[in-house]
Amino acid sequence: MASVRELKKDINSVMSDIIEAVYIVEMTAANKVSENGDAIIDEVVTTFDELIGKVNQKNVEGKKQHFRSIRAELESRAQGLVDQINAL
Repeated sequence: MASVRELKKDINSVMSDIIEAVYIVEMTAANKVSENGDAIIDEVVTTFDELIGKVNQKNVEGKKQHFRSIRAELESRAQGLVDQINAL
């Protein structure tokens, strides 16, 4: 498995790409979706904080399984956020 550092970088990269996608959609839609975009960005920030908090947990039994579950959660939550962006 990749290092914890790589997992943190992946979380940061995915969440920043989603925020960037929201800004791109807002720019191309002439600010028609700013309230929905702001809600998605708020959810991205919350998701980021939760995932980083899970990565930083100490005294976890089965570290490999713990980090695999975080990676799986990252993928599923990111897909949900992308679906919300596509719905704008």
